[in-house]
Amino acid sequence: MKPTPEPGDLRERALGLLARREHSRAELARKLETAGFAREEIALLLDAFEAKNWLSDQRFAESYVADHRARAGSIKLAYDLRQRGVPDSIIESVLNDNRDSEHDRAREVWRKKFGAPPANAAEKARQIRFMQSRGFAGEVVRRAIDGSGDY
Repeated sequence: MKPTPEPGDLRERALGLLARREHSRAELARKLETAGFAREEIALLLDAFEAKNWLSDQRFAESYVADHRARAGSIKLAYDLRQRGVPDSIIESVLNDNRDSEHDRAREVWRKKFGAPPANAAEKARQIRFMQSRGFAGEVVRRAIDGSGDY
């Protein structure tokens, strides 16, 4: 059994985690609970951090999307953000800012992995499955693979 952490350690642990990278509120709360801190104390601390703008789901979502958009489509990014406790309204606003580049990003992911149009139906199906596993929508995948001559 873990020893109960000191109350003063909560603030230090939370600041240490935030110093390494942005976290969503839910993600930070989960990590602090796992470390043995009381849920009520965590909620009060995170409220204070949000009031000081040290913790922001909006900023976390923007940072996460910026770091991962080169390898993943909007579907996967939205799923990942939901798993980290980011509200749907924030996810929608952040991903709407990146919709314009979705086709270009899909095309680049496809080009790096395959580089050439599929030779047959089986190869096309394999390429489509790969792109969909990266979180790109069906229409975006079709346009990226078909390429319309924009290598």
